Amino acid sequence: MSSIISISGLGKAYASGHIALHSIDLDIREGEIFALLGPNGAGKTTLISIICGLVTPTSGQVLVGGHDIVRDYKATRRQIGLVPQELHTDAFERVIDTVRFSRGLFGKASDPAKLEQILRDLSLWDKRNSMIMELSGGMKRRVMIAKALAHEPRILFLDEPTAGVDVELRKDMWNLVRSLRKSGVTIILTTHYIEEAEEMADRVGVINNGRLVIVEDKDALMRKLGTKTLTVHLREPMTHIPSTLEHLNLTLAREGRDLAYLYDANSSEDMGPALLRQLDASGIAYSDMSTRQSSLEDIFVGLVHAGEISETEAQG
Repeated sequence: MSSIISISGLGKAYASGHIALHSIDLDIREGEIFALLGPNGAGKTTLISIICGLVTPTSGQVLVGGHDIVRDYKATRRQIGLVPQELHTDAFERVIDTVRFSRGLFGKASDPAKLEQILRDLSLWDKRNSMIMELSGGMKRRVMIAKALAHEPRILFLDEPTAGVDVELRKDMWNLVRSLRKSGVTIILTTHYIEEAEEMADRVGVINNGRLVIVEDKDALMRKLGTKTLTVHLREPMTHIPSTLEHLNLTLAREGRDLAYLYDANSSEDMGPALLRQLDASGIAYSDMSTRQSSLEDIFVGLVHAGEISETEAQG
């Protein structure tokens, strides 16, 4: 699959001395959904803003569809639709007028049928003649998406698109995202709802302190870093791990009433029976057991935590 966005050595430093991005290298594939995860202040919005031509990089290069974002600004910007975190709309404009204006802003010919389709897909058609000030926060977010789609971009950036949106509207938006991907649109999203990235993304990138910690296919990332926890519910609480079991990766939980065993999710061996045999041999009585596999959120927290430790060690 070819890359529609190619980023090499991208850096951003401000006059204050703050370095927002450290030599980012990243290729985003045409037609994929790429989720960019990271804590507040990690550099997600800065990276998106540079690609969209809103912030000037200090170093490096970004190509969008083969065009340099600095030298060929107009050519790159026409290919991009951006839905920012903040709701920037003219409160006294009608929905249809602001979407129509966005299409014309990029030099696209009038196409009422296309705009109607976009508004219907976003459940905004019935609100097309409403003033934006009359809409709820969730509906205003939909208008921002409609504006970003009005000029039929090849790439759509969604910066925290479902922030402040109720569950029903969120589901509608993700249905739209799926349909856009099917039509060939490349989608890059940032989100704090990590379960959305786990469900929707083809690939995941984690950014922290202005550095890309990892970029990986989502399924491969889950396989590579995923773990399973086997929890054994004990009949009697324990105060410590017996010496006969110290060679295992065991921890006590729930005030000694649970024994948790952490192991590789990719292991072909069924660890349950093996552990129970060792418990039986040690004379430990149990009532039940359960398993849980790590989620993308668990992996994300672990990666960010590891990155923070490395940053602290580097500063020390």
